Amino acid sequence: MNLDLPPPSKPVGTYRPLIVSGDLAFLSGQISKDAEGHVVTGKVGKELNLEEGKQAAKLAALQAVSLIRQEIGFDRVTQIVRVVGFIQSAADFYGQSDVMNTASELFVEAFGEKGRHVRTSVGVASLPLNAAVEIEVTLKIK
Repeated sequence: MNLDLPPPSKPVGTYRPLIVSGDLAFLSGQISKDAEGHVVTGKVGKELNLEEGKQAAKLAALQAVSLIRQEIGFDRVTQIVRVVGFIQSAADFYGQSDVMNTASELFVEAFGEKGRHVRTSVGVASLPLNAAVEIEVTLKIK
């Protein structure tokens, strides 16, 4: 894996970043934050264009991969099962799936066929910290 991973984010509330239940691991939402901790903010289709939205999705996916590495390790991952992407969007922006394709591609790059998953892409009016993208991930582990 030739990805430059940021340090995993710490929870900013009373929740855990990852919980394992049986052979599934559930990640709390990971926002579009760069390696220096700066949040990519704004609505895609308004303050951010499509390419900037894709970059925000990639950053959120990198946050998720970093958390997986720290909390359970890559060797335990048998499948990225489901990814849900919340894209803070302008009212007339309809490219949420295009934004999330970048995150999906990153999971396949990181985990190979084990990174191929089912996905939901949702446009929302706002996200915590004004983040452009938040990604939720469910994985199967051994």
